Amino acid sequence: MVAWWGHRFAYWAIKVLGRTMRFEEVHPEIPRFFFKGGNPAIGAFWHGRLLMMPYVYKGNQLSFLVSSHRDGQVVGKALERFGFHAILGSTTRRSFSAFKQMVRAIQNGSDIAVAPDGPRGPRYHVQIGVIELAKLTGRPIVPVSFNASRRKIFKTWDHFLLPYPFSKGVFIWGEPITVEPNGDRAHLEERRALLEKSLNELTEKADHYFNKG
Repeated sequence: MVAWWGHRFAYWAIKVLGRTMRFEEVHPEIPRFFFKGGNPAIGAFWHGRLLMMPYVYKGNQLSFLVSSHRDGQVVGKALERFGFHAILGSTTRRSFSAFKQMVRAIQNGSDIAVAPDGPRGPRYHVQIGVIELAKLTGRPIVPVSFNASRRKIFKTWDHFLLPYPFSKGVFIWGEPITVEPNGDRAHLEERRALLEKSLNELTEKADHYFNKG
């Protein structure tokens, strides 16, 4: 739904939102362990919550997996203006080129950010590619979700969330999920389901965060 923006407009929209919003983080010590220690990790979040993710990353080097479709290319060019490296592809097994690029990026010390239900869904369903990436590289998957106190939810497949300027935002981090390097198909599916459950729980917490009290 962001293709019509153009990457320059998308970049400035994110910048304006980032400068006018106030952000909170829940369990920031989890990503800090990886960011400060120079230990590459794989950040995972639902596709509909990706817009403000540039503002929660505090590491040194990030490669961002985005769809090769028109929307993804717009997002990718906007993220490159933040200093991130865009990898065009998806989290399906068929995206071999993107998978190889992510492996190479991790080997070169880069963190990876993925939306494991992208690029076209089903919404809130983790595709197996991110689990296989963690298995091959030995790097943990760190789930995170986002919500804003005032926002618009679009009627797109991913229920894309657009925060309003001057609203409050919250990022909620979950416990890292590791994948055994010799794990069989059953283990991979168990890890996939665990990541899906974690992301859904974090998203539910984020969605109720500003309603508490």
